[in-house]
Amino acid sequence: MKTDGCRHWKEELGAYALGHLSDQKLAALEAHLEGCPSCRAEADSLLAVSRLLPHADPEHFGPAPQPPAELGKRIAATISSERRSKRRRRRLRFGLGFGGAAAATAMAVLAIFILSGGSEGNPEQHVAFRSLPSGVRIAATLEPQAFGTEIHMYVKGISSGTLCRVYMRGPGGDEVSAGTFRYRWGADDSAVLSAALDLSRAEALVVHAGDRTFVAPLGNAEAATRNQSQQEEST
Repeated sequence: MKTDGCRHWKEELGAYALGHLSDQKLAALEAHLEGCPSCRAEADSLLAVSRLLPHADPEHFGPAPQPPAELGKRIAATISSERRSKRRRRRLRFGLGFGGAAAATAMAVLAIFILSGGSEGNPEQHVAFRSLPSGVRIAATLEPQAFGTEIHMYVKGISSGTLCRVYMRGPGGDEVSAGTFRYRWGADDSAVLSAALDLSRAEALVVHAGDRTFVAPLGNAEAATRNQSQQEEST
């Protein structure tokens, strides 16, 4: 796996080594580590260090070094620049994939998402599928984007060669396709997909793995409000 694709996971390794991750984040990270030797090696080295921390003597520590006063601003500016570059590259790839009238239509749809605010202000969601067969693990990280939702899928333990079809379930039970990938045991068991559904409107993530279907509800406030209203109307 490319280093850039592992940046998010490497940021979680410190909390992982100290046992400070939530259950959902832990499940997603462990699924990633199964297929990424680089991150797994770094995690193992951090775990070894964390086991030694209880034996450290604070009386032998010197004063903690203070970072430069402008460091925070430099980091924030770098992150902002990288996000802008990523969005420009994504829009360019999106436009080059179509021709003529199709390109104009696609860009018009993208403009509507951007002008309406998209969903970039919402936080990403870590999803861990429950009630899975023994030995199977499915997890995902959902990131709001201007075009809808970017989905990082992680699968472990199903038959090699199984075709996995991923959908986001929106209001009313409609399912929006996010794409497909074929699971390969022993290879990189992750895939990056996308769906044209705003994350704030999604109620569940659905994975059809061969002839089996797995569903993970999403913790969106809007979806919860709709469900509560429907229950109140039915009573």
